[in-house]
Formats: sequence, C-alpha cells, structure tokens
Amino acid sequence: MNFLVIDQGTSSTKAFLFNKNGRTLFKDKIKHQLQRPKALHVESDPKLILNAIKTLVRRMVQLSNNTTILQAGLAVQRSTFLFWEKETCKPVTPAISWQDSRSYSIVEEKKRLKQKLWEKTGTPLSPHFGGPKFLYLLRQNKTLAKRIKNGELYFGPLSAYLTHAITGNPYIDESIACRSLFYNIKKGTWSNFALDVFEVPLHALPQLTTVQYHYGSLFHTKIPLSIVIGDQQAALIGYAGLKKGTAGANFGTSGSIQYNVGHMPVKAKGLISSVLFSNKEKYYMVEGTINACNAIFYYLEGHLGIPHSEMKWDKRVLTSSTKGILVPGFIGLAAPYWTRGFHNIYIDLNNNPNQIIRAGMESIGFLANDILNCYKRVSGKNLNTLMVAGGASKSPLLQFISDVTSIEICKLSLKDRTAMGVYKLLKGNVETDLRNVIETKFTPKQNINIKKKKWREALKQVI
Repeated sequence: MNFLVIDQGTSSTKAFLFNKNGRTLFKDKIKHQLQRPKALHVESDPKLILNAIKTLVRRMVQLSNNTTILQAGLAVQRSTFLFWEKETCKPVTPAISWQDSRSYSIVEEKKRLKQKLWEKTGTPLSPHFGGPKFLYLLRQNKTLAKRIKNGELYFGPLSAYLTHAITGNPYIDESIACRSLFYNIKKGTWSNFALDVFEVPLHALPQLTTVQYHYGSLFHTKIPLSIVIGDQQAALIGYAGLKKGTAGANFGTSGSIQYNVGHMPVKAKGLISSVLFSNKEKYYMVEGTINACNAIFYYLEGHLGIPHSEMKWDKRVLTSSTKGILVPGFIGLAAPYWTRGFHNIYIDLNNNPNQIIRAGMESIGFLANDILNCYKRVSGKNLNTLMVAGGASKSPLLQFISDVTSIEICKLSLKDRTAMGVYKLLKGNVETDLRNVIETKFTPKQNINIKKKKWREALKQVI
C-alpha cells in the first residue's frame, strides 16, 4: 500500500509516492512561473497549476504499477487567492500571489480596524491576505461584483480551488483558511465581523472543514483525498511532529519560523496565529514570515544584471563582507512589521554586487532575529536551538543567523519535509527523532551588536 502526496509551491508542483514505511518510491516536479504584469501585481495561472497536478497524479498512478494507493494528501502555498465559477470550477481571475500587494489601498481604508481584526482572526491586516484582495478586486471589476452578488462564484485560496477542481467538492481547510482574514481563530468558524469588514457574503466562500477530512476522490479515481494543509504547517509537522513547544524554520522562496503552541490559540504581537493541524482536536502555532528569502536573490539577479546560472549567492557571500545594510522593500516586509512594498533601503553600500548580495543575505538573518524576539514574549523563555530546512538554508546564511541570534542553528538532512509532513499525517504517525536528521550545527562565532543597531536604525525609515 502506498501514499500519494502533492506539494504545490510558489515556483513548482511536486508529487511523491511513499510506501508504508515512509520510503520515497518515486517523485517528480513540474515548474511554473509567476507573472508580474505591473507594479505590485504578482499572479499565476491556476489552470496551469491544476494541469500540472493532473499530470503528476497520472504519472504516480502509472508508476505505482497497480499497487494500491491508499490515500492522498495535498500541501499548498497559502496566501494566494482567486475567484472561480461554482458550476464549472473555471477560474475567472488569475491566482493572486501572496507576494501581490495591489490591495494596499484597502488596508489603508480599514486600518482603524486592524487590531480588532488581528484579535478575531489571529492574522494581521495586510495586502498579502484574502480580505483586502477580495474587496479590491470587486471594486475594480463590476462584473465580478455582480456575479458574487448573484451567487455564481467562489472566492478562496488556491488550495480550495484545487480541492474543488480535483474532487468536485468545494472545501477550504482550517490551516489555510487562517490566511483569508475571515477565520475566527478562537471559535473555529467564519468571523461575521471580518466578513462585514470586507463585504464578503457567506455564500461566496467554500465550506470550512478540518485539515484531515474526506474531501472526495482524485480526478474520478478511487484514491481519497484525506489531507489538505498549508505547506509551512506540513513542513513543521514533517520534522517536528505535533509536540507542543517545538520550533522550526523553513527558508525557501519566502521564509517561515513557526512555534507549536499546543491546543489553544495564542496571541502574539507581530506574529500570525494559525491552525497547525485539525481533525477531532486542533493544534495551533504562531508564525513569523519573511517575504524575501530566495526571492531577494531572484530580485537581485535582475537588479544587478546577473544571470541565474551565475548568481550562486552562497559562494559570493563567502568572499565578501560589508558594513552596509539592505532592507528589502520590493514586496514589503512581513513579520513582525507588516509593511507595504517600498523602495529598497541601501545604507553604506557601494556598487559592488557581492557586497549588495551579502547585505541581502544578512537582511534574512536580521528579520529572523526580529521574529525570534517575538517568540520570547510568547514562550517566556529564550529559544536555545532552531531546526532549519529549505532550499535557501545555505551555510553562510545559517552561520549569520546563529551570529545575530546567539542561538544554535541545526540544519536538517531531512529532504522534502513538507511532503514528509503530509505523509506522516496520512499514515497517522507524526513522531520524529530529530537526532537522526541533523546534518550540520552552527554556533555563534562573532558579535554583531553594532550592525544590529544599524539595522534597527534603517527600519525606522519604513515602520
């Protein structure tokens, strides 16, 4: 008996076939690109993503060689939203990426309500999330507004559209519903207050359900879809299970640092409070996100005229040092500041590309430190060790994070941790012995308090 997992991310969709012992029998990937049609607009084609999933599922079924696929699970990027037709499941807008901040005017309009919204939903008022996207798009498109009023369309995260298209059933799981700005984190229902703020009729939303649920079957097969979950939640479960008090970081296109707070939601200034996992019981986490991890190096490729094949940022930063600071504003700052996009701030940087790249890398470390300082207020104690994985988890970055935070950073050898988290939930065994998956440890080597002060001074320009 095997298990099928789809990991749908910002830049690619991956498929995995696991056996009952957790060994990866097969895996495959289809890449896709984001479109940036104008300033602050970041989109993808939901039909292309759906077709990629169809193709990958078909390949995994063929490769299973008639061996029974017992269950399937789906992990999805979170704060990407769209409108689609209820009857046909046809998208009527692009998938508006989590990086998109065109709806900042709505955030400004509603800012007097931001504290109450945060208290209700656990999520900050930001153009990255669903509520501002919904209201902005309706105001820009009268046809869209009319069709919503007539009950013809759904609005929801990419995961809900994919679930509907894959199974024929319109569901939205709780872990990703938290990114809508409509979900009441304490009651586990849609928030009437938030729906009123963003003028969302209840009939425009898919049915809310738990992470583990019988969503339906994949593309008219007999394979049940049993898990739909946010990719970062799955990553934390992949290497830390569901144990309260565990923390982990994932650095990819964006970054996420999460802390499992157990069975009750916790309010944390500057951080998002979300459902980590739910079935008959719920687990919660607080999370700090960094918009630009690998994304900053992709941006600098274009900004500095460096071909992608020649970037190799982890090699460049080893041969350069800088006293300068770069605050990346091209897609705004997420936790704990939650700003709109702004012009990058360059302080004491010359035109040396490698020094700019070094300062870009260090910005990730400074933001990670700012997030971890928020965790201290949640847990009441200092974090001694942080488990880290992800494609941007290169040695120079992890050493800098250890230096700036003064804690031990452990890079995990566990590959495909998001897919592994989904597999563990499908199998029903989420316990992990992290001692067996630590690849490298990084401990503090230098004091950089002067540079931290310089970072805080630079932030004053935008917060």
